[in-house]
Amino acid sequence: MNIITNHFSIKDIENLSGIKAHTIRIWEKRYQLFEPKRTDTNIRYYVVEDLKKILNVSLLVSKGLKISKISKLSDDEIREAVILQVANSNSSEGFENAVLMAMLNFDQNQFELIYNKLTAEFSFREIFNNLFIPLLYKIGLQWQSDTITPAHEHFISNLITQKLHVNIERVNQTDNVVNDKVFVLFLPLQEIHQLGLLFIQYELILKGYKTIFLGERVPLESLESVFKLHKNISFISYFTVFPPKEKVIEYLKSFEQKYLKNGNKLLVGGRNVEGIELEGILNVEVFKDFKALLKYV
Repeated sequence: MNIITNHFSIKDIENLSGIKAHTIRIWEKRYQLFEPKRTDTNIRYYVVEDLKKILNVSLLVSKGLKISKISKLSDDEIREAVILQVANSNSSEGFENAVLMAMLNFDQNQFELIYNKLTAEFSFREIFNNLFIPLLYKIGLQWQSDTITPAHEHFISNLITQKLHVNIERVNQTDNVVNDKVFVLFLPLQEIHQLGLLFIQYELILKGYKTIFLGERVPLESLESVFKLHKNISFISYFTVFPPKEKVIEYLKSFEQKYLKNGNKLLVGGRNVEGIELEGILNVEVFKDFKALLKYV
């Protein structure tokens, strides 16, 4: 298994499974579900098989099975129970641990099997909102805490991005434009995470809007070419790295001066715009999340 390490601390296990460390210790002592190993200095650590079992047990517990009953099952019986639960699941949320393990193993085939199962039951919108968004949020926290590497995050993000491109292409083939409003989606310089922007494009196309997707690292001045060709533009962007928080107001004022004087709008989200005051800046709206953004369109 090609993962970050073969040894996990209890904090790593907590981050990956979502199960609190004190609960894991209870499961160990009271139910003998796990038997962590010890280093030469007597520090507890877990191995890959422990992680797999904890992820499986946490899934079964989330489905309402009592831990006392689970503790009486063999490892094979636990795996079979998980397969049954996933097969009979009426919620895409039940697949999170399975996708997490596919990521840890860098196993694209496993990811595809899970995704194909989901598409038979749910819309892509449901899969993205109920599984991919929570999963990516959790992965972001794990990457920051060094539980996983950036390679894991890139692996799963690229697979999800592939699915977004396929679904965008599919809905783009329908002639469903409802009006002359144009949405221009871009990320400024130094911004590289365009996955959320792609999902917004998917939602806008579903609603029948014309979209122009410019992607990442777009200089402010280069928007001029789009501005000259189209009217009634709503620009959409995320500020998470650039411009830095102390430069956001300056950037927005420049953006307003260049592109928003004729009634165009800029809709922007991301951590660098959280809590900013837009006093004196017209035609700019800050959105908190996807749902909030879609209320503006």
